[in-house]
Amino acid sequence: MKPRVLQLFTSGINCDRELRYAFELAGASVKVMHIRELIENPAAIRDCELFAIPGGFTYGDDLGAGRILGLEIARFLATELEELHARGGSIFGVCNGFQALVKSALLPRVEGVKISLTWNFSHRFECRWSRLLVAPALGHVLPVGSILPAPSAHAEGQIVLADGQHDVARLEAANAIALRYCRADGTPTSEWPDCPSGSIGAIAGLISPSGRILGLMPHPERNLSALHLPDRGAGAWGTGQEGVAFFRGLVAPYLANVTS
Repeated sequence: MKPRVLQLFTSGINCDRELRYAFELAGASVKVMHIRELIENPAAIRDCELFAIPGGFTYGDDLGAGRILGLEIARFLATELEELHARGGSIFGVCNGFQALVKSALLPRVEGVKISLTWNFSHRFECRWSRLLVAPALGHVLPVGSILPAPSAHAEGQIVLADGQHDVARLEAANAIALRYCRADGTPTSEWPDCPSGSIGAIAGLISPSGRILGLMPHPERNLSALHLPDRGAGAWGTGQEGVAFFRGLVAPYLANVTS
């Protein structure tokens, strides 16, 4: 058996095929279930090692990006997801999936830190390639200090914290910052265009203290080949294998438990 990924689907999700392909390329098997099926049978989560939420614009983001899906997750799926996490499973969300993890309080899991995602500092939808610096908290997935190139495509991607830089320090102390937007030389930055959202602390992704609940705004599932890169592998945006390495790192703990 391969590591089992259960991937959520609902109205407005539009990155599900890319995410499924990325996990399959990394060696996992993927089962897709609609949120309504999961609400009727949340115990289905017990049959996976990793639960994934793709990107998109769930329910049109009419009440805020990821808010309705986040409420559904908190109301109907939180108990099973917490049990999945407690037995060593992982939870992953990208873009709108990350927003839903935050809105359902599955992230950042750092006491006293109040967080939300709001409109980009530019006040417009941003669709551009970004470079993500791997922080120590994500060192079990990718080498610390390496750069993960990935496209950003969001309007409400700016991470805001109730207590500003004090909360950034709390997140750092809790080892909860997974990825930061950076320049080509690897210097973290909150400035546009290298940081499309203007997120405080240049934060692009958060991770739980356990290292097994992870969310990020840019889309690594859209960087699985040199042909996906804006320069077609000329060198400025990496090799096109960084996204593959990212997903292999996510499923690696469960590959170790697989017997053929």
